[in-house]
Amino acid sequence: QVQLVESGGGLVQPGGALRLSCTESGSIFGINVRAWYRQAPGKQRELVAQITSDGMTNYEDSVKGRFTISRDSAKNTMYLQMNNLKPEETAVYYCNAKKGRNEYWGQGTQVTVSS
Repeated sequence: QVQLVESGGGLVQPGGALRLSCTESGSIFGINVRAWYRQAPGKQRELVAQITSDGMTNYEDSVKGRFTISRDSAKNTMYLQMNNLKPEETAVYYCNAKKGRNEYWGQGTQVTVSS
């Protein structure tokens, strides 16, 4: 089993920045893809960014150039640096890990972008 715990969400003004963290524990050896998803009210959950075990990254088009996904292997923690946030990016942000056929989710952290 893999446990994922997000933190770092909150209220930020448009144009502001936040850094989300996802701390991993349990049987994390063998995770091959880690990702951040988000789900806004009334919308489907969508992929925001992902990072593979060899460091390859991929971003949803609307966040390219503003968001950065990274991981600190020494701390077993994945990050999402979000800059120049927009009101429409208000959502619950989830971290995700894929290990073989298994997929794991955190409980989510709320990000609200509002003035």
